[in-house]
Amino acid sequence: MIFKETKLKGSFIIEIEKLEDSRGFFARAWCQKEFEAMGLVPEIVQSNVSFNRKRGTVRGMHYQAAPFEETKLVRCTRGRIFDVIIDLRPASITYKQWTSVELTEDNYKMFYVPKGFAHGYQTLSDNAEVCYHVSQFYIANAERGVRYNDPAFVIEWPIKAERIISEKDNNWPDYTDPA
Repeated sequence: MIFKETKLKGSFIIEIEKLEDSRGFFARAWCQKEFEAMGLVPEIVQSNVSFNRKRGTVRGMHYQAAPFEETKLVRCTRGRIFDVIIDLRPASITYKQWTSVELTEDNYKMFYVPKGFAHGYQTLSDNAEVCYHVSQFYIANAERGVRYNDPAFVIEWPIKAERIISEKDNNWPDYTDPA
């Protein structure tokens, strides 16, 4: 696996190393030892799949509050998505900055999202499917979020019109710095 750190310290775009022949290819998509060698959280306790019927669907920006913070490893297994993370670690030099990557069924890239980051995405195709592995079990009362269009972050979403957003995701309050 090839680990490329993004501009937000601790977050990585991970590419597979394909071993190709006439049949196709084989590649490792997960290796505990490689994650540990990179200083990343190697635990996976839950895997989730999200299916999105329509292009322009926005899910996020989600995270879990302490002590239930989670890391995520995200991959698009069908279609295309614009995947976004926001650094919400107040002590970080990239606090309140965001970055993105396009994940597709064809590029096989994965996005490693560390604890303390909000995560979300917008579908760039109909029938997009996203698989993500998390290091913490989902705890309903620890769920938090920031609105996809919060002025504190100014995320540049690629599809401006025809967005499909849940009522919950559309109604997160404006972000305020922790006390």
